[in-house]
Amino acid sequence: DTVVAIGSDKMGIGAEELGKTLLKAFVFALTQQDQLPKTILFYNGGARLTCEDSASLEDLKNLASLGVEILTCGTCLNHYGLTDKLAVGDVTNMYVITEKQMQADLILRP
Repeated sequence: DTVVAIGSDKMGIGAEELGKTLLKAFVFALTQQDQLPKTILFYNGGARLTCEDSASLEDLKNLASLGVEILTCGTCLNHYGLTDKLAVGDVTNMYVITEKQMQADLILRP
């Protein structure tokens, strides 16, 4: 049980555009792995990745079609005004986000 937890729309600290490019590359790299994560959790700024116009949307749809569970925090979508723009996966809450992480054998945080 591998869970990927994405809490930002960029990877690392530093140049914002570089961080966005790195996170897009990370999500693509997930699609190329022999062993896929069971679940990818999106919260805070990471919620933007599962919405319309996301640079990672096609890769996330591909992962979903391969059986990866894609869950996005509903409170976060609401905060950013993205509730109607979710384009892949399901809406979840912090109880489920916590539960998924507690049950995971490995948690990756890019």
